[in-house]
Amino acid sequence: MSAPSRILVLGASSAMAQAYARRRAATGAAFLLVGLNAARLAAVAADLRACGAPSAEVATADLADPAGIGAHAAAFRARLGEPDEILIAYGELGDQAESERDLDAARRAFDVNFTSVALWTLALLKDRPPQAPLALVVIGSVAGDRGRASNFVYGAAKGGLDRFLEGLAQAYAATPVHIVTVKPGFVDSPMTDAIAKGPLFASPDAVGADIVRAVEKRRRVVYTPWFWWVIMTIIRHLPWFVFKRLKI
Repeated sequence: MSAPSRILVLGASSAMAQAYARRRAATGAAFLLVGLNAARLAAVAADLRACGAPSAEVATADLADPAGIGAHAAAFRARLGEPDEILIAYGELGDQAESERDLDAARRAFDVNFTSVALWTLALLKDRPPQAPLALVVIGSVAGDRGRASNFVYGAAKGGLDRFLEGLAQAYAATPVHIVTVKPGFVDSPMTDAIAKGPLFASPDAVGADIVRAVEKRRRVVYTPWFWWVIMTIIRHLPWFVFKRLKI
């Protein structure tokens, strides 16, 4: 794959998004960075310009609000031009107990982690020139591989996103649009600040490097770090009578 020239990043203040974007900035890519916090986006843009990006512009939007997606997507494409890469990197772990007792919290978890992401992909692909190459990279989670008692609301959202992207990848298989689903395990980032860190945690930079390799090798799914493929393969194949006894 040739070096991208225009990259749209949704959720650009994400630690994983920043790590990925720094590597792309070194190839001379230009960016449109989208998120909710203008000050944080400005800091990310300055960092990317220092890393080699010829331009890094910012735009603010509530990415999880389905109502504004169509108009925002059209505006971003008009401002940047048709992107060569799109990275969708936002998400929210939420609180399982709160989601079980508060339907609004559960709905937000679904909207943030599945509904809005799916709508963004459809809006950004709509009316795209059929011969225009694109790498569409979406960060999911290993949590979507099997429903678990400790986070089944978040896991269900990520599982639904996984199925959606799988079907989307099949639909675009004969086109220049390449869809990559990224499945990180534990990442040492602000999203996991409240979780005690252990040996399974990866740095955002390691995840960013894995995403770059997955895009360049045109993989459809990448587990990052790699050992999560082994862990989740085992978890997916555990028989129910064993799995239901696990405290995970």
